[in-house]
Amino acid sequence: MALSVTVLAIVTSLHLIAFVFAVGAERRRSIATVVPDQYDDQTYCVYTTDASLVYGLTAFGLLLISQAVVNGVTRCLCFGKGLVTGSSSTTCAIFFFVVSWISFLGAEACLLAGSARNAYHTKYRGIFQEDDLSCATLRKGVFAAAAALTLLSLATTILYYWAHVRADTGGWQKHQNEGIGMATQPQPQQQTGEFQKP
Repeated sequence: MALSVTVLAIVTSLHLIAFVFAVGAERRRSIATVVPDQYDDQTYCVYTTDASLVYGLTAFGLLLISQAVVNGVTRCLCFGKGLVTGSSSTTCAIFFFVVSWISFLGAEACLLAGSARNAYHTKYRGIFQEDDLSCATLRKGVFAAAAALTLLSLATTILYYWAHVRADTGGWQKHQNEGIGMATQPQPQQQTGEFQKP
């Protein structure tokens, strides 16, 4: 299998767009302010925009598509035609395969958890002028961690794809100490004489 520029371009662009959306989600997190209700003695939370939910879920989907493309091309390392056994390229492919999946799952978990937490809005927080109650908001840095893991996933995914291409046998197996036998045994020929009866 040869290194495909198209696959590299798709994976790189999807990861970079997901990174931009993750950074945008971090910058557009919901911020809550406590406002007193004009009809009773309770206070409630007023939240800003929900753009982080859309950005986070978009980044989640883009990363999922990118991972599916790479693992579809490489047959998820397990279902291909085979890798060269005992080579450094195979070892690197396995290592980067594991690290790319760990960074991918970490980024997806941060994006999904951050989007879900950012979408949660507290309606009422309690009695008016209570000091120790607060509105539920997403902690700062969750989407930033997802963005960092997205870049790590990009690097390890490209290295995994490159190492897999180098270690791929394409279905051919290398055999050692197997020569080609050139000597053949002569076949006995039947000689028919001129006066031989059929």
